[in-house]
Amino acid sequence: MIRYDPEVQPDPSQWLGLDEQERIQLAEAYQWAARIRLPNVQAHACFHAIVENQIAEGLESVVRAMARLMKQGLSRHDAMHAIGSVVAGHFYEAMQSKAENFSDTAHAGYNAAVERPTAKEWRRKYEE
Repeated sequence: MIRYDPEVQPDPSQWLGLDEQERIQLAEAYQWAARIRLPNVQAHACFHAIVENQIAEGLESVVRAMARLMKQGLSRHDAMHAIGSVVAGHFYEAMQSKAENFSDTAHAGYNAAVERPTAKEWRRKYEE
């Protein structure tokens, strides 16, 4: 895999065959080449890699959410951002949680959270 384009789903076996740092670097290279201004390109690229990993691994809630958001009219890239925002929220919650059993319910909570975003909500929040 030479290039990454968030509008095109990478071949899962090729994507997962890369080292995690290579995946992040490919996402960073895309951001730089597209001249997208971001406060933290590496953090942004990490979230791209996380969502792509989940898609490539066939995480059903994420695969369904991507299809649903794109059917509602989001580009693949924007659908990834919508899911990435859920990932970021989940990380924040995990870091703040003092519950000893957080990991017991974390996966179910994440799956439920991924099902919630809509294209309409995303556009209202980020495109206006």
